[in-house]
Amino acid sequence: VHLVESGGGLVQPGGSLRLSCVGSGFAFNQYDIRWYRQAPEKEREFVAFISPGGRTSYVNSVEGRFTMSRDSSKNSVYLQMNSLKTEDTAVYYCHASNTYGKGTLVTVSS
Repeated sequence: VHLVESGGGLVQPGGSLRLSCVGSGFAFNQYDIRWYRQAPEKEREFVAFISPGGRTSYVNSVEGRFTMSRDSSKNSVYLQMNSLKTEDTAVYYCHASNTYGKGTLVTVSS
């Protein structure tokens, strides 16, 4: 199982970023996929979920601002993050099949 996240970076408050996660080594398209994040000195927390059929759910703090999607043809999932806030600053991890990727850093700062 191999998961690789990308798309992180530095963005101003109110800005947008799109994270990607590509999976390999397992039947990616048959698995629930989750995004987690870990802010400095905080525990890792759930952010978003997508089922193989495309059903999604989100933590309350990102509801209405983040959108998760998947592209089965590319073994990929995405996290579109809009109206970013400073408190969204964290390392974002993709999770599937009891495995995390190495993460991608999102920094929201003016």
